[in-house]
Amino acid sequence: MHATLLQAAWEARLAPSILNTQPWRWRSGGARLELHANPARQLLHIDPRGRLMILSCGAVLHHARVALDALGYEPVVERWPDSGRPMLLAHVGAGPERPAGRESVMAYRSLRLRRTDRRPFRAGARVPFDTFAWLRSAAEQEGAHLYVLREQDMEFLRYAARGAHAVGAHDLRSVAEVRRWTSRDPAAGDGVPPGTVVPEVDRPVPVRDFGLGAAAALDPGDGDDTGAEFLVVATEHDNRWDWLSAGEATSAVWLAATAHGLAVSPMSEVVEVPGARTLIRSLLPVPGQPQLVLRVGVPQSPAPQASPRRPAAGIVAET
Repeated sequence: MHATLLQAAWEARLAPSILNTQPWRWRSGGARLELHANPARQLLHIDPRGRLMILSCGAVLHHARVALDALGYEPVVERWPDSGRPMLLAHVGAGPERPAGRESVMAYRSLRLRRTDRRPFRAGARVPFDTFAWLRSAAEQEGAHLYVLREQDMEFLRYAARGAHAVGAHDLRSVAEVRRWTSRDPAAGDGVPPGTVVPEVDRPVPVRDFGLGAAAALDPGDGDDTGAEFLVVATEHDNRWDWLSAGEATSAVWLAATAHGLAVSPMSEVVEVPGARTLIRSLLPVPGQPQLVLRVGVPQSPAPQASPRRPAAGIVAET
């Protein structure tokens, strides 16, 4: 059982995280894993409350659940088990053995195939309408909601994105923080490599350019993003429970999208800046708290390179 839990933690390392900071650490105690947020990897200026840090940890928690399920065990999770230890987010154990079902196998396959694809999506290709029901269901099962922004919302989303980019570009501390995570030593196994970033191109909704300029090395291809859909992961409230649930929902939606042949990239910048987040909140059909915007569409080929991951020694510690 101990080896199974360690394997689940190792598989979960592939989860997405804000600027690929991978702000989590696992502690193995034999019969269970402890998932901790790692404040040393928090983006103190971009994410001063730690909301995106905990959301990222929710994604790794969901990935670990997917891995356990595919390995033939029922995941047993206790969230926020100790109010006196705020960085301890969950206990994870392996319950009874059970055969991995088709959905479990598909999710596990998606876990390994998933990429952050920042290229414009394929020209003229649209996300099949019936796919949205699958994606909404994936979010709902994790205690969050998923809203598809409408055509009439696009002008406001563009305004939110441009405003967030302008604020970020003029905040020297945020600029330095982004630079820190886009100029990492390759041996560190984290951060956003230039090879995963597209040079600035014209799109209906702008995305973060990371300030790399000519160093951005991912070929944008011939996509135009006109078929991109923008999905808001939202929760009813805005506390640590909601942030963790939003991260699990983000992972679930992303894996479901991957299983349906779609590509995803997160737009965290529009929820990092308070004014932009307020504007996104106004687009929700019911009162709620936007936790992340996901850009979803039909990808170009081939798939982009995977972002680096930290070595095993930096992911799991024995207790």
